[in-house]
Formats: sequence, structure tokens, C-alpha cells
Amino acid sequence: MTEPKKRIRCAIYTRKSTEEGLDMEFNSLDAQREAGESYINAQRHEGWVLVPEYYDDGGFSGGSMERPALKKLIRDIENGLIDVVVVYKVDRLSRALSDFAKLVDIFDKHNVSFVSVTQQFNTTTSMGRLTLNILLSFAQFEREVIGERIRDKVAATKRKGMWMGGITPLGYDSKDKKLVINEKEAELVRLIFDRFTILQSMTLLARELRDQGYRTKSWISQNGKHRGGNVITKGFLYKVLNNRTYLGEINHLDNNYPGQHKPIISHALWEKVRMVTKENPRKRQIRTRGMSTALLQGLCVCGGCQSTMTPTHSKKPNGRLYRYYKASAHLKNECEDCPVGSVPAGELENIVLNQIRFAICTPEMMVRTWREAIKENHDITEQQVRDALQNMHLIWDELFPLEQARLLRLLIEKIIVNADRIDIRVHAEGLNSLIRDIEHIHKTKEAA
Repeated sequence: MTEPKKRIRCAIYTRKSTEEGLDMEFNSLDAQREAGESYINAQRHEGWVLVPEYYDDGGFSGGSMERPALKKLIRDIENGLIDVVVVYKVDRLSRALSDFAKLVDIFDKHNVSFVSVTQQFNTTTSMGRLTLNILLSFAQFEREVIGERIRDKVAATKRKGMWMGGITPLGYDSKDKKLVINEKEAELVRLIFDRFTILQSMTLLARELRDQGYRTKSWISQNGKHRGGNVITKGFLYKVLNNRTYLGEINHLDNNYPGQHKPIISHALWEKVRMVTKENPRKRQIRTRGMSTALLQGLCVCGGCQSTMTPTHSKKPNGRLYRYYKASAHLKNECEDCPVGSVPAGELENIVLNQIRFAICTPEMMVRTWREAIKENHDITEQQVRDALQNMHLIWDELFPLEQARLLRLLIEKIIVNADRIDIRVHAEGLNSLIRDIEHIHKTKEAA
């Protein structure tokens, strides 16, 4: 009596590089699977049976192993559920020699054979491996040629100024594969460029746009999911301000070509933005701090965790804005038990200003300041120093935040915020500069 044939479990793997045509009733993946089923049925007398699992990768390139169905196939092979892998052609499994070598190692390790319906060979023999490597060499060559053709086509298309698709930039809509201006979004793009030339700070601009309720571009993807509509960040602004699409151009590698779409901004505005971005970032950071409504930015240190205290804010449902100074370590969740944490910005600023106003008007401070000032100007009198410091108290509320912050930085070296007290360290050498600035501001206002 003849022994029954050993049951050989066969899995069919199918792949198509693009999603084009996959929505058809009978597509390329179906054709590949049908050919594989026919081949397995022809080997039924050898004990071949088809496993019920489907391993279909639609819209995935053969140049990478990052494919969901392929990963599922490898897991089932490692779990001992498959004996033979059947494909329509060898390049369906992979077009890269290095990737295929990894797959063959996995097949050998788990005693799995590999069969191509149209290129029949057995990978367990040396001749089969040679045939496989030859076929893979041609497959990889074909993939590289196709890649070169695609790159050449993209370059030629962009040289003509045509939009090649992808995520549509803010300010435009994609219609019939062309960029068309979305007027509502274009207003935001122009606002971003205009305000940046004035504020000269992406930090301040991002904060301003967030407070005004602006968001990034939002759209519905082909699978019906909502995309975009995120909070505006410095990174987003950087991309917008450096996107030459808004000049009516198409970029390819390091080259820019006149586009077939209309520009949103002028070349003059583009150049103004370039002038700002070319400025030393450190200088812009210092100016940003001066323009910020956070008068003590860069001066406060947490006495508990020793980290700098960063201005932050929260917006309540009623639209009211609450400002705070928060320890950066606490902000980054690096110090959960910080004894200070955060303090209301208005209260801290008022306390510091009141202490400074009181301190500079004391006889001790006036004498100390006069002694420092006379080292540079032998003609200055104690009364002139007294008048200058008292003028600061008189003109302070009339100054713009930029001037207030600048004067504070002349006087204050560091503010250490503790849970029970606030310590202020004063620049001794900054007193002379402070007196000169106060005198200049006071004379300017009297002349006006």
C-alpha cells in the first residue's frame, strides 16, 4: 500500500507597485493569484494545498521590504505555517538583490521553497540559486532603469513649470493637476510674509497667529480622513517663508523654473523676508525678547530647580489670556516636584518693578550710582544722578514694552524666583548706561 503524500502548504504572494486599477473588479493582484492557484492545483498530486490566507501588497514598491503583506508572510513562515511560497514572477517578491538574499536566508532557515509560476526553479539547488540571481539582476536593472525614467520625466515636467502633485501648499488648491489660488488661504500667506517683515521673529509671529486662531491648511484625503488644520508653529512658518511656489515658481533639486500657476506674493516682499532671515539669529533673538510682552524674559531663574523661567500663557474659553513664567525644567516635565513651578507673569513683573523703583530711589543706591557714574564723567553731580533716577519713575509708564525691557536689561543681571522670596541681582556697570538712557529719553519727551 502506497503511503499518502505529505501535505505541502502553499502561500501565494502578489504585489503591484501602484494603486492604479486596484479598484477594478478583476485587477492585477487577482490575475496573479489566479495563476498561482492554477499552478498549485496542477501539483495537487504531490500533496500541494493552498493556505486560506491572502498575502496581497497593492501599491507597494518591490525595492523595499516595508510591505504589510510581506511582513505577514515572513511571520507565518517563522511560525511554521508555510512550506512553499508561490509568486507569478520573481520580481513580485523583490526587485533588490540584497533584499532577496535576506528572504532566501529566511526560506532556507525554515525549510521553505520558493516557486515562480512563469520562471520555474527550485531554490534548494545550486542551479536554482544561479538562475534566481540572474533573474534578480535583470529585475534590479529594470527597476533602476524605471527609476531613471521617472526622475527624467519629473525633471522635464518641472522644467515646464508644471505641478507634480503631492501635498498642496497653503494658499493653493489642486484642480486638474494644476495649482489654483485659494483666495482665503492666500490672504493668510500674505499676512505671514507681511507680518514677518515687521516682527522679524518667527516666535512672535507664530504666537500672534495662534492667538488670532489661524491654523495650517486642512483637507480631506482620498480615503476620507481629515488632514492638517494644526496649530501654527515656527517650523511651519519656516517652510512657508522659504517656499518659492508663492513666487509662481516650481523647484526641482537646486533649480527654480517659472511655474504655470499664479504667484501669491511679489519679488519685492520675498527679498524683504530674505533680508530679515539673513540677519544674525542672535541679534533677532535679542530684539524678539525686547518686543515680547514678557518684560522679564531671559532674566528669571527658578530658585528651586535652577532652570530658566520661560514666558508661557493659557487661553480660557471666554477668550481671556493668562500669562505665566514657568520653569523650563517643569515645562519639559524634567522636574515634577519643582517648588516654584510657575508664577503669574503680571504679579512677578509688578513685584520686580516696584522693588526696582524703590531701590533706585533710596539714598544708598543714588550715592552708589553717583560714585560709579563719576568714574566715567567727572563733571556729573549727585543731583543729576538723583534727577535721572527719579525721571525713570516718572516716564516708565509712557515707554513702549521694547524700551521698558531694554532698560530693565541694563539694570538687572538676574532674578532668582524662590517659593518664599524674590532675589534681584543688579548690574553695577549697567547703572551708568541706565542714567544716560533715562536722561536721553526724558530730554526727548520734553522736546516733543
